[in-house]
Amino acid sequence: QVVLVESGGELAQAGGSLKLSCAASGFTFSSYAMGWFRQVPGKDRELVAGISRSGEITRYADFVQGRFTISRDNANNTVYLQMNNLNPEDTAAYYCAASVYGLNWNPTLYQYWGQGTQVTVSS
Repeated sequence: QVVLVESGGELAQAGGSLKLSCAASGFTFSSYAMGWFRQVPGKDRELVAGISRSGEITRYADFVQGRFTISRDNANNTVYLQMNNLNPEDTAAYYCAASVYGLNWNPTLYQYWGQGTQVTVSS
């Protein structure tokens, strides 16, 4: 059974930091690229950051470039999102997802999804 469990979301102050974690099980983690997406009610889910199977290649949405860092630990089947200099526009539910197709921006190419963790940033 495939399971992705996100954690680390909470209320933060603008300018603060949070680190999200996503623990994966039930599939060969190192064979999948991983992504962090976010969604606010009424809007489409959008990719925040992605990382290749090995972790050597990362990609970021323009709106988080330089503030967020994605990383992964294939030995422990975990992917992380370090979020610095948060602003209220970062308030969203954050989801991790796994893609067998490699690093990509298309949510429909991600096979496995977590349930999400809520990040709320107050001004």
